[in-house]
This record gives sequence, structure tokens and C-alpha cells, in this order.
Amino acid sequence: MDVFGAIADPIRRELLLRLADGPARVVDLAAEHAVSRPAISKHLRVLSEAGLVRGTDEGRERRYALDPAPLAEVRELLGALTARRAPVSVANLDALDTEVRRAARDRRRGTSASGTTANAKEQSA
Repeated sequence: MDVFGAIADPIRRELLLRLADGPARVVDLAAEHAVSRPAISKHLRVLSEAGLVRGTDEGRERRYALDPAPLAEVRELLGALTARRAPVSVANLDALDTEVRRAARDRRRGTSASGTTANAKEQSA
């Protein structure tokens, strides 16, 4: 499975976030989730096949650690996607705030954007 398929599952994303804090045993990871230990092992196998985690045997247990190198592909894609979007400047946000406040004030006063009141429109009709 590729990196994108591996991180598509929310439990696998949670496991990656947990492993970002440091290596952990399968039993510890299973204790932190509402799924069974075999299910956690399957998720870790998928992450391992994608190269996102490394497992090492320590006696009878297996400890997993994050390998962030394959996430560079995800980072590149996200960078390309966000670079294509026009940035929102503080000035644009300030202008939007001004217009929202003006519209709210006009609504409270009963005036429209053209400056006429609702009563004046009804009387001219």
C-alpha cells in the first residue's frame, strides 16, 4: 500500500501521531485505542509496508517507531496544492469584516445596500 492509502484510515493516523511522541510496544498502542490488539497489529503492518513505521523485536514483544521520511511525498503534495491557492491577506480579511459589520448594521436599521429603507420601497410600489 502507498503512503496515501496508509494514512487514509483514522486509526492509522492516530497511531502515527502517537509514534511521533516516541517508540511504543503493540500492547501499549492497543491499550490506547478501542480496537483489539490484532487489529492494531494489522494497522501497524500496513504502516510498515508503506515505510511509515519500523518494527523491532525486543524479546517476545515488538516495538514500533515512526519513520517520517515517506511523509515527504505527502508534504510535497500539500505544498503544491496550497501554493496554487491565492493567499488571504490581512487587508482582505479586514475588508470582509467591514462589509459584514456594515451589512449587519444596515439590517438592524432596515436599510438595503442601495440606502433605501424597506418602508420607502413598500410605499413606492
